[in-house]
Amino acid sequence: MELLQIKNIDAIAIGLILTLLGSIEIFSNIYGKNSKRNKNDWYVELISTFQLFVLIKPIIYPLSAIIIVILVPNAKNLFLETNFLVSILMVIIIDDFLHYWYHRKSHEWNWLWKLHRPHHAAREMGVLVSYRNAFFFYILMPNIWWLGIATFIGLHKQVILAVIIKQIIITGAHSELRWDRFLYSKKIFHPFAWLIERFISTPCTHFSHHGQNSDDGISNPNGNFGNMFFIWDIIFGTGLITRKYPKTFGIPDDPNDSWKSHLFYPFIKSKNENSEISN
Repeated sequence: MELLQIKNIDAIAIGLILTLLGSIEIFSNIYGKNSKRNKNDWYVELISTFQLFVLIKPIIYPLSAIIIVILVPNAKNLFLETNFLVSILMVIIIDDFLHYWYHRKSHEWNWLWKLHRPHHAAREMGVLVSYRNAFFFYILMPNIWWLGIATFIGLHKQVILAVIIKQIIITGAHSELRWDRFLYSKKIFHPFAWLIERFISTPCTHFSHHGQNSDDGISNPNGNFGNMFFIWDIIFGTGLITRKYPKTFGIPDDPNDSWKSHLFYPFIKSKNENSEISN
């Protein structure tokens, strides 16, 4: 695990993942003249990605350490000698379990939905859609605080590896490359597809979550909440698997809110009176 000791290896890895997938999307002409993305969308996606990795995580990690010191004074490096396989599973499972419920509640609680809403305002998919959320949505995200705590209790390497694995899965699930199509292309792959689509989030299952309306029988905007692991949706009965992709994405009757109101609500509200985030 010497690779995990490289300074800022997680940031380097995430940068490479986004660059690779983003470049493939660009060269595939996904963002060409038929793209539904406008300047406002690019502001939302680029700024939200920047604020998550450059501002929010560097703030939350030390704050979470301060909190755990207050609550459990002897917690520093408490799990340092824990078996690596056991501890990496602990970090990943707790992280994704927290994310599932936080994500699910963001579709059930109106005040939290308004912070998550930018994620669903995207009219087309792509790697940067992964990070479209309001500033305060990330501040309140419990699994980020968990990763800060895990780092403090001696699981630094495990957190780095967990973050890298997670970014590969979630950016892949949002990418317009639709890598899972090959699993459905030939019957010989179907048993493997059956296993994969029930275990991790794939473009097909996650695109369903971003579909505009469930009336098409493919979209499941109030389900398929799994971030890294789709198995939570299987366990808790919120999953829909169709092996088809929605034709339309986004929120119904989109009022085209500005990027500022998307990202900084409730401090900046929409000027459109018909918008959910105008008050």
